[in-house]
Amino acid sequence: MSRNFLVIDPEEDIAVLKGLASHGRVLMLKLLHEKGPMNVNDIAAELSLPQSTVSTNVQVLEDAGLIRTENRKARKGSQKICYPTAEEVLVVFKSEYRRVKNDAIEVSMPLGLYTSFEVTAPCGLCSPDSIIGLLDVPNSFLDPDRMKAGLVWFTRGYVEYQFPNNAKLANADIAELEVAMELSSEVPGTSADWPSDITLTINGVDVGTWTSPGDFGDKRGVFTPSWWKLKGSQYGKLKNWRISSDGTYVDGVRISEVNLNALDLKSHHSIRVRIGVKENAKHPGGINIFGKGFGNYDQDIVLRIKTG
Repeated sequence: MSRNFLVIDPEEDIAVLKGLASHGRVLMLKLLHEKGPMNVNDIAAELSLPQSTVSTNVQVLEDAGLIRTENRKARKGSQKICYPTAEEVLVVFKSEYRRVKNDAIEVSMPLGLYTSFEVTAPCGLCSPDSIIGLLDVPNSFLDPDRMKAGLVWFTRGYVEYQFPNNAKLANADIAELEVAMELSSEVPGTSADWPSDITLTINGVDVGTWTSPGDFGDKRGVFTPSWWKLKGSQYGKLKNWRISSDGTYVDGVRISEVNLNALDLKSHHSIRVRIGVKENAKHPGGINIFGKGFGNYDQDIVLRIKTG
């Protein structure tokens, strides 16, 4: 299944807060979620509001990114169809970022703060303290406790994260982009020989695929909690994707021709990072993503922006 979440910074996303600061607009959003896409006239009729009032509020919601609209032909002229864009809005008051050097910004994204996902079983999440939701039930990826996740696993599909494009906010050019995370394949139990093609996608562009050799359980991960069963996935390999002007590299080895220009980062206020296993993968061996409290590296998903 696929669900979308909108993550906002209250200091930067004033338009979203404005869009939600109206009982009428909230009712419009609830209506669209309950009944699906509707045109302005139908919304006005359902809520007993003037058409002009609905049109004004639709524009506010669209400017905030809370809905999208399409114009369709009608018997007389055209009609504007409204679609909701997110099932949940998450307000994050503190973004964990720091300057690594004067020309680099690092952002650490908690594992459970994905903004959309589509996964197939076997799958699951757990925090350093316990399992989150139910094992092998994709709906558990909606559990509010996902924010505490330190380990995420699934067979096919993806999780996607929305990072702030701090370079655009600073009106600076991006020289290189790096994404680092601890990964392994996923198999019931563990197997050191279980290859899986894990693909990184940025802003809708597949930048490159790394083939994990296996799912590692020969020893407990350095940070893996003691309650986690020894027969389960224990640790992964810390992989670093680097996208530069001349291509994409994994741990310094060039794996594709996709470069920074292909990502069109200047046009986006956010950087969408998707990690997963594609349906047509040659080696569809699943994925484990290790965050803080699990594996051999006490870190979440890290994005580094080098400016210059």
